[in-house]
Amino acid sequence: MKNSAGVYLACNQAYKDYVGLSDEHIIGKTDFDIFSHDEAELFEEQDKRILKEGKPLVIKQWGTYALSGNRVFFDVIKAPVRTPDGELVGVLGIGRDITRRKEDEEKLELAALVYRNSSEAILISNADNHILAVNPAFEKITGYTAAEVIGRDPKLLSSGRQDKAFYKAMWDALDEKGYWRGELWNRRKNGESYASWLTINVVYNEDRSVRYYVELSNDFTEKKEAEDMIWRQANFDFLTNLPNRRMLMDRMKQELVKVNQSGKKLALLFLDLDNFKDINDTLGHDAGDHLLLDVAKRLKDCVREFDTVSRLGGDEFAIILTELSDLPTMEKIAHSILRSLAQPYQLGSEIAYVTGSIGITVYPDDGTDIDTLMRNADQALYAAKLAGRNRMSYFTASMQAAAQNRIRLANDMRIAINEHQFEMLYQPIVEIETGRIQKAEALIRWHHPVRGIISPTEFIFIAEETGQILTISDWAFGEVARELSRWREHLFPDLQISFNISPIVFQNKNDYSDWFEVLEKLNVPGSSIVMEITEGVLIVSNTQVLDRLAEFHQYGMEVALDDFGTGYSSLSYLKKFPIDYLKIDQAFVRHIENEPKDMALCEAIIVMAHKLDMKVIAEGVQDDGQRLLLAGAGCNYGQGYLFSEPLTAAEFEKLLESNRLER
Repeated sequence: MKNSAGVYLACNQAYKDYVGLSDEHIIGKTDFDIFSHDEAELFEEQDKRILKEGKPLVIKQWGTYALSGNRVFFDVIKAPVRTPDGELVGVLGIGRDITRRKEDEEKLELAALVYRNSSEAILISNADNHILAVNPAFEKITGYTAAEVIGRDPKLLSSGRQDKAFYKAMWDALDEKGYWRGELWNRRKNGESYASWLTINVVYNEDRSVRYYVELSNDFTEKKEAEDMIWRQANFDFLTNLPNRRMLMDRMKQELVKVNQSGKKLALLFLDLDNFKDINDTLGHDAGDHLLLDVAKRLKDCVREFDTVSRLGGDEFAIILTELSDLPTMEKIAHSILRSLAQPYQLGSEIAYVTGSIGITVYPDDGTDIDTLMRNADQALYAAKLAGRNRMSYFTASMQAAAQNRIRLANDMRIAINEHQFEMLYQPIVEIETGRIQKAEALIRWHHPVRGIISPTEFIFIAEETGQILTISDWAFGEVARELSRWREHLFPDLQISFNISPIVFQNKNDYSDWFEVLEKLNVPGSSIVMEITEGVLIVSNTQVLDRLAEFHQYGMEVALDDFGTGYSSLSYLKKFPIDYLKIDQAFVRHIENEPKDMALCEAIIVMAHKLDMKVIAEGVQDDGQRLLLAGAGCNYGQGYLFSEPLTAAEFEKLLESNRLER
């Protein structure tokens, strides 16, 4: 609101937001105090015109946000303001930001020029709705010449897609309002249907009887198809063509209504591929995309026709299993998914092995709203991955507390190194025939100031997930190198320490020169380090993995494959990759005294390893009976509580001293 001199008297909050100023910088000022000189002159000219003519003015104009400099398009009404006795006292302006609409209109106009490059079709019919005239654009769009349609009813263009109710509503609008605007499908002369946007206006005689119907239409089939494409892009994943997160939420709303009516249950499954990042990092994103397409197909093959499979992004999927009469049906589908995903993937000339982890929550048992169910499924998925992956996990109430605990641990972990809360323990690896200590495995522990000792099984996964595993691994390697230097110099010059390297570190740490420099400064040879990797590192065979292992070997380090037999267990790993040690997982060792099959597996692994020029370390050796059986099978080394539990550096040093004296 301005007075007749152009001085601001009042404005609302939206106007203040537009100019980016407060009341004190607007009220009592003129446009010349607020806008550029050119804009202020334009506004002044408009105001003077309104004051002179004494009537409102409708304006569509561009303006500029003072703070951001962004241009905006306004639909403005300016009107003179009078006192009750008619005195002209100022101007009231009301503006609406229609920039988006303006831009959309300009884009549509441009699209029309590019794709159609034609004018609107015009059809004029009389009161009896017989065609009197058409323009050339009509002929071009419909394929009919003017001679073929003059005198005929426009319904000759009808495609049959609209029913009688549609046309009744159209004629009712023409009778009541004198115009109709809308979309319908017409048919060209050649029988082809096309989308048409029509505006029909009634031209009246002086007695208000109908004289003409003037129809303006255009062929917007391409626009319609573009709208459909935009809709698909907004609701479906571009790669897999599965519903995306937005469509998933919409389907969830619909399905919850259905199950509420039927009294049945609904299950929401969150699925994440295990070690998918390794595929992208090693084989490239094209291979990753091919794998995701295969995964999408496998998932759809596992569910029922009326269930929903959605891709949330990356390697994350969500599945809605609806109308469940019983939970065993859900479990059967989930197990089927896990089995299907675990099958090999052919990616060009490479074969990859990827498994999946599934988190499951059930409506209404675990939650009654979508947000709660989404959180529950996410927490259940985390639990499945934490439990070892390639499995499914149900949501439980305790998961909420566990999720909060993970957040706290992740935050505490950021200061743990600086506050010396981590400690390296060492578990001896002995020559199984003699019981002499030959090596040790370095194991990390976290001495939390409040929670006490935290096991690696609890915090390593969080460290990998947050990326802190890289910093922790750098620290741990330095600690191990320092202790190893001292022990080799004073106690055992041939001592070897096994260092566990996380798959995340293996894939993401591209330069190990800092580790090598640590060893060189301490005068520790590379041969005193054994890099322990898991089968997950070898998920695909490519030059990057081979180069990394070759780099370790070139520096003199040896490589051990940990937990052999419990992961993907592809024998091709042993042929393709330079492995020095196989570590038999304790799951096979635990029952070898009373389970012949476990003993047979251990014997087979040992024989195979020796044939491939590898040595074998058996983990989890608990008693002398197990040791004797393993020794008889030719196992080289043993590790487990029979020999020693993990020890602090000081305790391990005493054990080394004792072992040295016994020799």
